[in-house]
Amino acid sequence: MARSGSLAALEQRLAAQRREDDRLARERRQRERDSERVRQQEHLASLQQQAEEQTAAVEERMKELGEVLTSVLPLRPLTFERLLSTPRVAGFEPGPLGAALPAPEWDAFAPAPAAGLGRLIGASTRQARQVTEAQARFEAARAEHQRQEAERRRALAIAKAKYDRKVTEERAKAAARNSYVTSRQSAFAAGDPEAVEWFVGCVLRVSPYPDGFPREYQVAYDRATRDVSVDLELPARGVVPAVRGYRYVKARDAVEPVPRQESEITQAHERLVACVALRALHEIFGALPAELVQAVALTGWVSSVDRATGAPMHPRLLAMRAERPAFGTLTLDAVDPIACLAHLTTPLSPA
Repeated sequence: MARSGSLAALEQRLAAQRREDDRLARERRQRERDSERVRQQEHLASLQQQAEEQTAAVEERMKELGEVLTSVLPLRPLTFERLLSTPRVAGFEPGPLGAALPAPEWDAFAPAPAAGLGRLIGASTRQARQVTEAQARFEAARAEHQRQEAERRRALAIAKAKYDRKVTEERAKAAARNSYVTSRQSAFAAGDPEAVEWFVGCVLRVSPYPDGFPREYQVAYDRATRDVSVDLELPARGVVPAVRGYRYVKARDAVEPVPRQESEITQAHERLVACVALRALHEIFGALPAELVQAVALTGWVSSVDRATGAPMHPRLLAMRAERPAFGTLTLDAVDPIACLAHLTTPLSPA
């Protein structure tokens, strides 16, 4: 009977252990499922955030393109005064060289004074030797401090001389630049064609376009007719994003682009070309006085590649002439750029 009881107890313990093992296994599997679910959620959130960020970048680019004209309307026209240079040199910063090194102090070297019986009967020979040794270390430290200070002052003088040379060079560059600008200004005021062309080039060059925009142009000025002719490289169709945004595709567990329709790209590019043309007219008419410029003839082209031959090509997209009086009546922040350009344009004869 005792054996039977022991066997039953053993079976009970084994059954309890199996139940405990099963419970632990279930908990482990549940933790693994929970961990996998969290990992999948984090993965999904990461891809969705990636899609949102890439979409936001596309939208920001489209906003930037859409404001090519309106973004410059509040800006002041370019003047000769703004072309003058100021030396760009910060104040002299000596850094650690500007601070003198602390001199050694005797208190840091002096031995402790004699105490107790030694103090009553006078300084011992040992105390005298300690003072002598401390004095020697103090004098050596003073000599080393003087050497380091002399080296610091020499390095400071070299750094200051280098700074002064840089200041002199920058001032000389600014003076030469300003002299050149002043001479151009005098010629410009007299209606010299080359000076007028140079200043129009400055107007086009300093204009802050978005990244990736071409900056090639040629300028000619006819003093007799007071016409400025500008041959301008326009942004190619490729500056318009080919996608509307990005989205997460669950079936492929990937972020994929949402294509922009070709017709939308074409419309956006046409609008952009019109904006660039109106912007150039606005900046030129704004910066040059009426007594020098009464009309601007503008031609625009893009850099491309012939698909049949692979050869570079430069098709012309725009050829027009705008008169100052008509341009002055426009409210550029309220117009439709394409319609405005069509309304404004006096066509040129095809080249």
